[in-house]
Amino acid sequence: MVNHQTIGRGPAHLSTEDLAALRENLHEQRLFRQEQLRELTGAVASRVEDRLGQRAASQVEVRVRLAASARMVLADVEAALARMDDGTYGICHLCRRPVERERLRIVPQARYCARCQQVRETEP
Repeated sequence: MVNHQTIGRGPAHLSTEDLAALRENLHEQRLFRQEQLRELTGAVASRVEDRLGQRAASQVEVRVRLAASARMVLADVEAALARMDDGTYGICHLCRRPVERERLRIVPQARYCARCQQVRETEP
């Protein structure tokens, strides 16, 4: 039998099991992004020293952009873990309603519910 009780510090729409699975996913993402950054920044440093024409410069630029993207995702993951710790995880930053469980399963670091995320993406 599965226990779907909710914990006092988390949003009522997420069970203890939901939160544990989401936390594990976030920890895995954090480890992946940290490793990705180690690889990318090490490769960038060695490539910067070995620039061989335009091709090497474009490869360095791609790696720099990938590293920047990885840093942004890592920051989002860290922020989600902090929200879990302070009890605000799973609550939309705009409307303060619960972020949908399925959305969190797909994007566990989501700060906004699907409706508010759509509004943010359509704003100029």
